[in-house]
Amino acid sequence: MRIAVTDGIDPGAKREIEEMGHHVHEKHYSKDELLNGCLSEFDVVVIRSATKMTADVIEASTGDKDGLSLIIRAGVGIDNIDSESASANSVLICNTPGASTNAVVELTIGHLISSSRHIVTGDSKLRNGIWAKNELRGSELRGKNLGLLGYGRIARGVGRIANAMGMNVHAFDPYVQESTDDCVFHDNVDSLFSTCTHISIHCFLSDETRHIINEKLISKMPVIGEDGIRCGNHIINCARGGIIQEEDLFKALQSGNLTSASLDVFETEPALKNTLLNLDNFQATPHIGASTLEAQRRIGEEIVSIIISHSSGQVPDSCLN
Repeated sequence: MRIAVTDGIDPGAKREIEEMGHHVHEKHYSKDELLNGCLSEFDVVVIRSATKMTADVIEASTGDKDGLSLIIRAGVGIDNIDSESASANSVLICNTPGASTNAVVELTIGHLISSSRHIVTGDSKLRNGIWAKNELRGSELRGKNLGLLGYGRIARGVGRIANAMGMNVHAFDPYVQESTDDCVFHDNVDSLFSTCTHISIHCFLSDETRHIINEKLISKMPVIGEDGIRCGNHIINCARGGIIQEEDLFKALQSGNLTSASLDVFETEPALKNTLLNLDNFQATPHIGASTLEAQRRIGEEIVSIIISHSSGQVPDSCLN
């Protein structure tokens, strides 16, 4: 098969695919190139979040009867793929749902700790010659309520670690009816935000979740923990950009209605000119949730498995349409 890789692939996976006899072509294509049908000469395309497989791109890639037949999302979220158009044009969509779970869990916990203990701010001030020992008094996570918006693999992983740290874990997910974990479930998102001083986002971006977190919802968050400590309120998002209304987030942080926010994902990326970066109570990473050596190897292994199934005429286990 002819396989296009637009946003990079683990070298070991590429080598293994080529050893099967397939041709792997690595190149990032511009929007115009995609719209002009550059992918129509390939059977499979492997993408990450940077490549947008819109309806127009998919139609341009499938005009030929021998055109694109499979899109592999190296990661979990598929909001950059038009699923309806893919199905209408007989293009399968697969992702690698389990490969990056642990990496995102660990980054989320890292942001959670850093935002509560001012690690990024302390480092920045120290580098600028400021010994801010007295002004950077943080709060502990133990005894605080952590709200998980969404309760899939990553959220469960975050919840287990948070429990071990002494946090009280709460969750809202309309698609999960019950859980055997040590977690309090809420009937709606308002209840979750009204209960938790710390919120971590773990849902897909969709019409249902776009800008679900806004000024009104943020204002419901308490600033005093279950242990009676005034710990402030904190939001973490290592899921997808666009779930938070960023203008409202900026206003809440600037006014003090929100103590801190930590994002790994943004509505528009790269977010080099995002106004949030001007705020001292905001910290960010450049969409590196799955960027570990271990996760990339696991993603590569899942891609190889999908290629094997597809080339033998089978429907891969991770097929989404």
